[in-house]
Amino acid sequence: MNTDASRRKAVAERAARAGAAVAAAGFRAGLPVETKSGKTDVVTSADRDAQRRVIEVLADEFPADTIVGEEDDEAKVVPDDGAAWVIDPIDGTNNFVREIPTWSTSVGAVVDGEAVAAASILPAIGDSYVSGPDGVERNGEPISVSDRSDPETCTVCPTIWWNLDRRDEYTHAVSAIVTRFADLRRVGCAQAALALVAAGSLDATITNVDANPWDTVAGVHMVRKAGGTVTDLDGERWRHDSRGLVASNGLIHDEALAAARSID
Repeated sequence: MNTDASRRKAVAERAARAGAAVAAAGFRAGLPVETKSGKTDVVTSADRDAQRRVIEVLADEFPADTIVGEEDDEAKVVPDDGAAWVIDPIDGTNNFVREIPTWSTSVGAVVDGEAVAAASILPAIGDSYVSGPDGVERNGEPISVSDRSDPETCTVCPTIWWNLDRRDEYTHAVSAIVTRFADLRRVGCAQAALALVAAGSLDATITNVDANPWDTVAGVHMVRKAGGTVTDLDGERWRHDSRGLVASNGLIHDEALAAARSID
């Protein structure tokens, strides 16, 4: 067993739970909503407070590690060398501010550019997803990707978000899914979508968008540890700096990849 990865798994879960508790205290509490880069890029004080709490927990155990976080002045790029933590204090903030319970506090542990452990806590739903060197668990029970191989029985999620000037791509994504697969779900939280692929509740999630590491790193680790496949649009192994993301149970990956490629 990789003891360092096991320790990072435990710390990732502890930090994510601490941040999730802070975020949950602000859920459905009428917090003021601010915007960042656009009308749908929203943030609240709960995002910032939860990130600070996550960082406090991480700094107690790994004070020298790089912190990559969505809010405040933390680093925005995952280093290729050394240890780092990738934090999304509230992934799915649009759900959060609309009082929809599908949002998560997610923490990924990265060493030399590769995730080694992760945790996504969804406190409003009561689910926790944690992955490390020995696999991935939901609420303490081992999970794995689905075993569905017939696309016409599969459910796929378009993930991340297309800005208003790229809604034709969103239309293409929806069309690509509903013409190839049994059904579509839009979750509104990328980390939750990836966790659901890891758990076999979704069979794939796709996007052609350049995804931020805090939206993806933790969940990608979970899909892989649950036996799934995650690539970029070229079918190459996904990295934190890849364009696009195709995460699947592996059995329908070629079809999911074709759907993602057809979005452009």
